[in-house]
Amino acid sequence: MTPKPQSDPAPLPASSARRGRRLRAGLLALALLGAALAAGILPRLQARAALGAQAAAAAATPVATVQPRRADGADELTLPGDVRAFQDAPVFARVSGYLRRWYADIGSKVTQGQLLAEIDAPEVSDQLRQARADEATAAANYALARSTAQRWQDLLASRSVAQQDTEQKVADMQAKAATLASARANTSRLAQLASYTQIRAPFDGVVTARNVDTGALVDAGGGNGSAGGGRELFHLSAGARLRVYVQVPQDASGMIGPQVQAWLTLPQSPGRRFEARVTRNAGAIDTVTRTLRVELEVDNAGGVILPGAYAEVHLRAPQDSPGLSLPAETLMFRPDGTCVAVVGADGRVALRKVAIGRDFGARVEIVAGLRGDEAVVMNPGDGLAAGAKVSVIAAAAPPPAPAAGPGAAQGSVSGLPR
Repeated sequence: MTPKPQSDPAPLPASSARRGRRLRAGLLALALLGAALAAGILPRLQARAALGAQAAAAAATPVATVQPRRADGADELTLPGDVRAFQDAPVFARVSGYLRRWYADIGSKVTQGQLLAEIDAPEVSDQLRQARADEATAAANYALARSTAQRWQDLLASRSVAQQDTEQKVADMQAKAATLASARANTSRLAQLASYTQIRAPFDGVVTARNVDTGALVDAGGGNGSAGGGRELFHLSAGARLRVYVQVPQDASGMIGPQVQAWLTLPQSPGRRFEARVTRNAGAIDTVTRTLRVELEVDNAGGVILPGAYAEVHLRAPQDSPGLSLPAETLMFRPDGTCVAVVGADGRVALRKVAIGRDFGARVEIVAGLRGDEAVVMNPGDGLAAGAKVSVIAAAAPPPAPAAGPGAAQGSVSGLPR
């Protein structure tokens, strides 16, 4: 069979064509409107979001933080010291007279017993001669009384004399013996007094003062300030060994013990250290100054340290369990106690109460309240509260740890409450 030829489709009605054109026009208009909205509104939305982010960042307080580090394992204290000679004494005259001659001047090194000066005191010499004469008289009287008593005792054995007379002779001998002993004691006293006309050094040392000259009238006395007291002739100082006294504050007195290391530094010898040894302490706190008086000894064989000089005394003792160390600028003193501001991972502040141990000056020891891995805010303001949003602008670099050993300066161990 021969297929029938297909006929052409019927043409669309005119109304359907118009609806298609209107639909395409609407879609085109919507596309154009969407493009216009995207071109004008989207940048505004982005700008608004950026502005919001900037506002949020501006609302967060910028802070710098620091991380705690382990505190030094030793207590160190630096205090002013009073340097004195191990032996120091003024030399006075024991007898009155005129200075005949002096043999040692200021700065002279002398040994014990060395002659420093001679005093001319003729009346003492005359008194000594008189005492010796009185002693000779008493010795002669005693010798006669003793021989007489011996004879009377012999006669009493043969019943030639009375018992009472014999006892009187014996008593007279004993009285003469007492008189002789008194005369000898007076002679010894005056001989000792005459020896004081020679002024001698009481110990090895250096003459630090000479207050008389040849021909000066010297009065006997002890320099007690009374009307009859004589003036000081010489002043001697033994500086081969030194005593150094220091007043340790009460809150640091616990570090004083056999384990403490000590050394001195002098303004005139920068960079030089003089080893010292703590020998004793007062064992009681002074009720006025609330300090403990501590004495140290220093070997000064070279004579570098002069008695009476000012020195800085450094005391260092090991610490059993050192805590953490923070700059003093991190502390916040609130009514409920001392605390620090710690920045959390969410950028918000938490206030941690801490317990303060040693005060190192620029830094303090924290003995409780921190683990050691926190970011602690530097210079927190009074308005910084718990939960406040902050932004860390920089982390403060921790200062280098102090070098171990006696030379590591740690400042004072006092000041802040414990």
